Amino acid sequence: MIEFYYKYFDKSYKSKINQLTIDLARLFQLEGVDSLKNDKIILDEKYKSKLSDKEWLELNNFYNTLYTNEEKLSSVLQKFINKKNSNKNAEYKFIDTFAGCGGLSLGLEKAGFKPLYVNEIEARYLESYYFNHNLSLDNYYCGDIKDLTKPEFTEKYKNIDLVVGGPPCQGFSMANRQRVIDDPRNKLYKYYLELLKNVRPKLFLMENVKGMMNKSSEILEDIQNTLGEDYTIDIILLNAKDFGVPQNRERVFVIGSRLENIAAKTITSNIYSQKVKKGFSLGNAINDLPKLQPKREKNTKGIESNEIGYKFRKADLENTVFKQFLNQNKTDYLFNHTNRFNNDRDIEIFSRLPQGANSLHDSIKDIMPYSSRNHIFKDKYFKLKESEVCKTITSHMKMDCNMYIHPNQARGLSPREAARVQTFPDDFIFTGANNNWYAQIGNAVPVKLAEMIGLELIKYLK
Repeated sequence: MIEFYYKYFDKSYKSKINQLTIDLARLFQLEGVDSLKNDKIILDEKYKSKLSDKEWLELNNFYNTLYTNEEKLSSVLQKFINKKNSNKNAEYKFIDTFAGCGGLSLGLEKAGFKPLYVNEIEARYLESYYFNHNLSLDNYYCGDIKDLTKPEFTEKYKNIDLVVGGPPCQGFSMANRQRVIDDPRNKLYKYYLELLKNVRPKLFLMENVKGMMNKSSEILEDIQNTLGEDYTIDIILLNAKDFGVPQNRERVFVIGSRLENIAAKTITSNIYSQKVKKGFSLGNAINDLPKLQPKREKNTKGIESNEIGYKFRKADLENTVFKQFLNQNKTDYLFNHTNRFNNDRDIEIFSRLPQGANSLHDSIKDIMPYSSRNHIFKDKYFKLKESEVCKTITSHMKMDCNMYIHPNQARGLSPREAARVQTFPDDFIFTGANNNWYAQIGNAVPVKLAEMIGLELIKYLK
């Protein structure tokens, strides 16, 4: 991870390295690993940037320990070591744009694809992607997708199997009446199309908001005009809950095919046919996780305990049907299961509300802080129902989790619980600031939905 922080976190490099050493110290303690103390400098001197002599020696001691024991390290500690793979010899390869922390990528990998190049403009999101993948730093670009439309990039990746991405497009909103191709807010969508036009992948996948369906005929016409008649293109609206994901999450997917005799409509029709009769509820997804108490103290960054949770902890969890659905790899750890601060009034509201109730419920009428504006703030608070699927997980959870109150505990969902709802496997670790974990999770494509789509796409490449 040092090389990633050195390249993309120049201003906060020192704090990133300090957090890295805290994490390694915690994991060494949990795994019974003794850090070497011979003060041997094994890292490139450039990585000493902004570090004190003490910090530099501590970092070297940790990495000397990692490299000395590399062959017998746990899968968790392996994530801290410099990434080496390029995936250039993989059988089925894809480019991931607007990758975020990698929900879509992870699902595609589970289906048999390998990422060849990854683009994301937010380094704090890309950090989690890099941490959880053994993919060389040379295979990433943290910057504007516009830069990937240049010939020096596109010529390297001509005719790749798959290009995916979900360009943020305010111009696809439900209320917008302006033509998509004329709306300046949709410039990222246009650069994505330009990338497709230059790379000419065999297949492409674009994910976006439900409002895109209101523009479907215009979008399909625009994409067809941009890419030409050798592509067939179709657009579908999918709800994640129809495919086993414990969440009511509607998203639009545009699929394009340049494969001979494989029309996009054939692919979308087969995706629809994968719907399940009965999926998982929120309770199925989270009820096996350890209980957490409300966190009542402010400014307690870095404070962890059995009561409010840990970033890393050992956990022997029940092997539920949902856990088997979620995970390919067994892990003895529980990651990112921590609570956040709430004031006493909010905790009282969380306690009183019954499942399925919102801010208008009589049980909190006397303490509801927005009673004069109930028509605006009726969803300021909402207690989730364990017997149903979860409401849509969004990046707003980084602000507060008042709309995602745990069904049985006086707190909001933890990041791990939100990740479970998004079907991230339990061995996926979110990095960065705690509140930023929520933003990464909320912006992701549900992993199991992505896997289902990936399995359908890869069939036509085999």
